[in-house]
Amino acid sequence: MSDKYRVSVSPHVRDSITTSRIMLYVVIALLPACIAGIVNFGLHALLILILSTASAVATEYCYEKLLKKKVTVNDLSAVVTGLLIGMNMPSQINWWIPVVGSVFAIIVVKQLYGGLGQNFMNPALGARCFLLIAFSSQMTTYAAKGGFTSLVTNVAATTDALSGATPLAYLKLGEHFDLGALFLGNVEGVIGETSALALLIGAAFLLIMKVIEWKIPVIYLGSFAILVLITAAVRGYSDPFVFMLEELCAGGIMLGAWFMATDYVTSPITPNGKIVFGLILGLLTWLFRMVGNSAEGVSYAIILSNCLTPMIEHFTRPRAFGIPKEKKEKKEAKQA
Repeated sequence: MSDKYRVSVSPHVRDSITTSRIMLYVVIALLPACIAGIVNFGLHALLILILSTASAVATEYCYEKLLKKKVTVNDLSAVVTGLLIGMNMPSQINWWIPVVGSVFAIIVVKQLYGGLGQNFMNPALGARCFLLIAFSSQMTTYAAKGGFTSLVTNVAATTDALSGATPLAYLKLGEHFDLGALFLGNVEGVIGETSALALLIGAAFLLIMKVIEWKIPVIYLGSFAILVLITAAVRGYSDPFVFMLEELCAGGIMLGAWFMATDYVTSPITPNGKIVFGLILGLLTWLFRMVGNSAEGVSYAIILSNCLTPMIEHFTRPRAFGIPKEKKEKKEAKQA
């Protein structure tokens, strides 16, 4: 029989790209930020990345074997989860903490909800928030290999109070941080989020390979940037535009926007839903960083937005062809 007349189960139009290929592209895109983190923080950062990734893969394999499920480690989703968890760790953290995070991400956030495609939040972010609650002091203690290369202006009165703080702690006070250091990544913070340049290189790769779309990250970053710019101007900060750029390069917003908010499973699939999702992310991150007491807030903003994804998709779902006409005809029939 000719393929032209073959009957098959939907979907009838398929893409040749596989889940494992997509995850491989994501791993490749994350490598520049991983390398930048290892160069900045040293070999202990490499150890953390290896342990978090290996423990995520081992946990998924053992869980599926014990429950006699199909082993899915070959799709590389566990590798991506473990790598992202390691990238969200402070460089000098105890080795067993990212292992606990990987086990939590795979079992509690992913597998207990049915595995890949069924989880309602990003597993890596769920693990990070769990670790922030369970091990808050270890998760907020940062150390850079060579210390800061940045020059902070007008902080003479707060130098002692902010000793060992991340750039976001300075920005929280309305102070400026060396934008060049933030862009290149030679600052304190977690392993994989300090270099905006490395993250943008990875993001460009994903866009070129058509693994992600621009809507969510660009609208997320754009809405956040506009709100920060307005806030800085209203508060009378010196050079609000530079302050806005510093906020974009500092903390986890670049990593979150390009690699976590774009997660296929936990983000909307509708075109208008992506726009709404990005706007909500920008608003929540601005509230956490600029209005609330927290200096960061990206992880919580993405997780809260993940919870809103079903509702966003419901209200932004495209109408089937002919639905408005049918409603109009019914209305006319009732009036007649």
